[in-house]
Amino acid sequence: MVATDIGYGLAALIAAGIIAIGLRFLLAPERAAAGYGVPAGPAGDHAYLAVKGIRDVVSGIFTAIVLAAQLPHVLAWFLLAAALIPAGDMIVVLRNRGPKATAYGVHGATAAVLIVAAALLFG
Repeated sequence: MVATDIGYGLAALIAAGIIAIGLRFLLAPERAAAGYGVPAGPAGDHAYLAVKGIRDVVSGIFTAIVLAAQLPHVLAWFLLAAALIPAGDMIVVLRNRGPKATAYGVHGATAAVLIVAAALLFG
């Protein structure tokens, strides 16, 4: 039961965190893009940054909905699938010659936390 509780706690932190990141992309897109590891281009790329922000906010809402269902195995599978998003983000940063520390330390670590949370929920 303790492992499941930790998994639920991690999922809640992930939901809140990704919503906050999404809001940052909507409210301060250039700063958020730099923190992502691929700065915005000279034209600002505002449309793409807004899409990223909306994706992140909705991903957090989806996570909260699945979390609220209180079905640990369903949440675990959801988190495993969701781990593909930060893994993909890591690849995007690396392919665009962004900082490896950001690619692995932010995006790779996020994917790892999602996988750990899923493992804890599988019990």
